[in-house]
Amino acid sequence: MDGSTIKIHQLKNHSTLAEFILLGFSDVPNLQVFLFGMFLIIYLIIVMSNSLIIIITRTDLSLHTPMYFFLGNFSFLEICYVSVTLPRLLTNLYTQDNSISFMACAIQMYFFLVLGVTECFILTVMAYDRYVAICNPLLYPIIMNNSICILLAAGCWISGVPVHIGFTYWIFSLPFCGSNELNHFFCDIPPVVALACGDTFKIEILIYVIALLVVTIPFMLILGSYVKIISTILKLPSATGRAKSFSTCSSHLIVVALFFGSGIITYLRPKSSHSARTDKFLSLFYTVVTPMFNPMIYCLRNKDVMIALKRFLLRHNVL
Repeated sequence: MDGSTIKIHQLKNHSTLAEFILLGFSDVPNLQVFLFGMFLIIYLIIVMSNSLIIIITRTDLSLHTPMYFFLGNFSFLEICYVSVTLPRLLTNLYTQDNSISFMACAIQMYFFLVLGVTECFILTVMAYDRYVAICNPLLYPIIMNNSICILLAAGCWISGVPVHIGFTYWIFSLPFCGSNELNHFFCDIPPVVALACGDTFKIEILIYVIALLVVTIPFMLILGSYVKIISTILKLPSATGRAKSFSTCSSHLIVVALFFGSGIITYLRPKSSHSARTDKFLSLFYTVVTPMFNPMIYCLRNKDVMIALKRFLLRHNVL
């Protein structure tokens, strides 16, 4: 069989591929009901807790500052981000039908990537906000005015849209001429590319380049901001001032470490070290575990949010 015949055969198989099978957690059949209940509870916790943060940052006048404006954006993003993967996982666990159409898989990957980039950028902007507030407090109201905050938030939301249209199209234009079983619980990049036949070197290089641009560079900017922030905090004469400054920054640092840590390990480690089990565990960490803990981290470690939350609950006779 010559090269042209092989290529035609691959394209024919690609054109007839109508769906993928998300293996998910099918290797533990006895835990399907338990996993469905657990992920349903987690999803409800994420939606309700982040919705509560959005409500209090919008309704409590004491939280009408740039810091909490971005926190409200971040909470809304977390709801969108987790809604790309968890409802499909819950449906698969409930119906025991793990199929996903070719187009639905592409759409899921696209929104997952766009929202993931948005999260990287919003976390970076939140670090910049803390940098200006602590290192340039006199200029803070001028630099972080309402117009700038809205522009920064809008930039975070739309910056990944055009890039990932082309990127997702390229991935799903690859020939898929073998198995259609994705050993994952959603359409992530590594398991989809692993099913492609032929040379995937160029797409793998592009994955590394995009990961460097949207994950590593924002992470380095955040680290640079916090080097300056910590240096400034340590110079404050008041112990109370140092404690308050550290308190407002520590929540963000914990969230950054959880999200970027798992993301960098997933997309920037060598291909030879990839395994389906490890990839699924890491994906669970940044798609499910981190969004669940983020509201708790921000609320429990932030006195202003806790006070606003108590006011909100008292106002609605919950306490």
